[in-house]
Amino acid sequence: QVQLVESGGGLVQAGASLRLSCVASGRTFSSYAMGWFRQAPGKERDFVAAITKSGDFTDYADSVKGRFTISRDNAKNTVYLQMNSLKPEDTAVYYCAADRRFSGSSRMLSTYNYWGQGTQVTVSS
Repeated sequence: QVQLVESGGGLVQAGASLRLSCVASGRTFSSYAMGWFRQAPGKERDFVAAITKSGDFTDYADSVKGRFTISRDNAKNTVYLQMNSLKPEDTAVYYCAADRRFSGSSRMLSTYNYWGQGTQVTVSS
């Protein structure tokens, strides 16, 4: 099992940047594919970004491509989401997710077995 703890959220103005972090417990972090998802009030949880176990491949939702960057440091058991040029529509609770059962990366919520508690990101106009 793995436990995930997100941090780095906050209230920022449009155009600002934030970096989210997700620290995983355990000694097998490098065997987990990781993803970031977000959920705005009254909406479903949506895919944001994903990264493979080794970090050699990343995938992004069209809405964040070119503005967000996912990365991981397996030595620190941490996955990051660098968010630049933030927009009010990026306001949501951001969750990191992990799973070791598949190779590659995934955009599907159902493929991730482990989830963090979420961190709030609010972007004002």
